[in-house]
This record gives sequence, C-alpha cells and structure tokens, in this order.
Amino acid sequence: MIDFQLDNKHNAIIVSPTEMPNDEDFELWASLFLHFPLITILAFEAGADRHQLRFHYEQHNFNLNFEHYTNSIWINGEGTEAEHLLAALAHYFMTQMKQ
Repeated sequence: MIDFQLDNKHNAIIVSPTEMPNDEDFELWASLFLHFPLITILAFEAGADRHQLRFHYEQHNFNLNFEHYTNSIWINGEGTEAEHLLAALAHYFMTQMKQ
C-alpha cells in the first residue's frame, strides 16, 4: 500500500509506501511504481544523498525523488504548468492503485 499526500505549500506529492525501498533498490522500485499507461519514464540519476527518476505525464515532466538519509519520497513538477498538474497526478495514482 502506498499513500499520497498533496503538499501545496511545497508543490509536491508526498509518497509514503508501507515499506520504504532501500538505496540500492530504488531504481527498480521507482520503475515498478511508475508502471502506468499514461506515464513514460525518462531518466534515472543516482546521487550520494538523493536519487531521482524523471518521468513524463500529460505532456509535462516530473521528478520522483528519494532521499535515503531521511527516508523521504516525493514528486515535484518541472515548471509551473507541471506543478498545476500535481493534484491530477495524485488522483491518477490513487485511481490506478485501486484497480
């Protein structure tokens, strides 16, 4: 189970899985998590403190971020137009998870 919380103050979707992935498994976890018809995965970047998977939804780019020191996962939009789609994206995830 994964919970989603729209954080309007920080223009992000907070992603809270029942079990947090570990550092080495995040790329696989993220790829499986984002395996939905309307989402296209673009690129993965691994850093010392944070990993990021870029993806495309409704003609806009987003980032799925994982900071392993704080065990935090969140999604942010790239640009103002993408940020305006965060609520729709959160709703899309919740709808797809129920199927």
